[in-house]
Amino acid sequence: MFIGHFALGMGAKAAKPQLSLGTYFLAVQFVDLLWPTLLLFNLEQVAIVPGITEMTPLDFISYPYTHSLLMAVTWSALGFILIYLIKKDVSLAFIIAACVGSHWFLDFLTHRPDLPLTIGGATKAGLGLWNHKMATIILETSMFVLGVYWYQRVTAATDNTGKYGFWGLVTFMLLIHIGNIMGPPPPNVAAIAWAGHLQWLFVVWAYWVDKHRGTREVIHA
Repeated sequence: MFIGHFALGMGAKAAKPQLSLGTYFLAVQFVDLLWPTLLLFNLEQVAIVPGITEMTPLDFISYPYTHSLLMAVTWSALGFILIYLIKKDVSLAFIIAACVGSHWFLDFLTHRPDLPLTIGGATKAGLGLWNHKMATIILETSMFVLGVYWYQRVTAATDNTGKYGFWGLVTFMLLIHIGNIMGPPPPNVAAIAWAGHLQWLFVVWAYWVDKHRGTREVIHA
C-alpha cells in the first residue's frame, strides 16, 4: 500500500479542512516515514525476496516499533494528544488519530501475515491482498482517484501554484506507484531505507500546495 495511504489523507482533508494536507499526509504515513530510519539503525529488519508476493519482493522480518498493532494504537494516541494540545479541538484530534491508526489496518488488508500484534509477541496478521496483483492495483488506484476527487471537491486553487502544484503532486505520485508495480526489485536494504526517506517530499509538497488552496465555501463566499 502506497498511494492508498495518501488517498486517505486527501479524504481526511476533505472531511476536516482545518488542517493542512501536509499534516494529514504526515499522519497517514507516519509509520512509513519512521520505518526507513529504524532500518538504517538496524532496529527493524527487511529482506529482499523476489516472488514472496505478487506485488512486492520485500520480506518484512521485524518491524514491531512501526508496524505492530500495539504501536499503531500508541502512535494514534500520541497524535490525538499532540493535535488536541495544539488545536484544542477533539474532533480534529480524533481524525488525526484515525489517520495514524489507519495505516496498520490498510497494511493488514494488503500484507501477508507479517504484521505483529505486539512488540515482542510471535502472533502476526495480514490478509495477503498483495498475493493478488490486479485486485491490489484496482483497489489502491480506485482509492487514490476517490481521494483526489474529494480533495478537489472541497478545495480550490487560489493561484497557479495551488492548481499546477497539486496536479504535479498527483502525477508524480502516480508515476511512483507505476514504478513500484513495474520496476525491478531494489538492489539492497540500504537503497530501500534511503528511498523511503524520500516520502518526506510528499509531505513537504502537500504543505506547499495546500497553502495555495482554500475551501470552496470560503473562496466563493
